Amino acid sequence: QVQLVESGGGLVQPGGFLRLSCAASGYNFRVYAMHWYRQAPGKERELVAIISNIPTSTYYQDSVKGRFTISRDNAKNMTYLQMNNLKPEDTAIYYCHQQTVGAWGQGTQVTVSS
Repeated sequence: QVQLVESGGGLVQPGGFLRLSCAASGYNFRVYAMHWYRQAPGKERELVAIISNIPTSTYYQDSVKGRFTISRDNAKNMTYLQMNNLKPEDTAIYYCHQQTVGAWGQGTQVTVSS
């Protein structure tokens, strides 16, 4: 059974940081790219970042470039999203996603507020 489970969300002040984690199981994690998406209240779900399998390359949405870093640990079947200098507009539910197998996690809430 394919499963993605996110963790690491929470409430943080503007300028703060969080590290999201996504644990994958049920498929050959290392051969596929991984995505992070987010959905803010009343808005469409949007792509935040992508990391390829091997060799690793990354893509970021313009609004998070220089602040967010996506990474992966193939030995642990884990994907991470390090989020620094968080802004109120980063408030959303964050989801990890694997496109080929069609898997989504349940999401983790990130709230940036003073």
